[in-house]
Amino acid sequence: MNSNADPLDALDDAQAAAAFRRLVRHLRHRHDAQNIDLMGLAGFCRNCLADWIRDAGYEGDKEAAREVIHGMPSAEWKATRQTPATEEQLARMEASVAKNAH
Repeated sequence: MNSNADPLDALDDAQAAAAFRRLVRHLRHRHDAQNIDLMGLAGFCRNCLADWIRDAGYEGDKEAAREVIHGMPSAEWKATRQTPATEEQLARMEASVAKNAH
């Protein structure tokens, strides 16, 4: 094995897909973990996952991808699950996203 190889690349696609589905279902259950907080801590959120499935070849538009991830239309998710962001949350998100540059 190449010493620079990432073991993640050797992970079976079925295992990776199962783990991804588990992550998405976990985030659906834990709607108390707000997108703004996820962005502030990790630099990604549910909407990023929706973008990533589109990048991976999902043929639906942005809204359809978000519905896959949220488990409901994004407008419904925002109305029933999302709370207003504070200035502190926005500042943490901006600092975190800045770390995403590769």
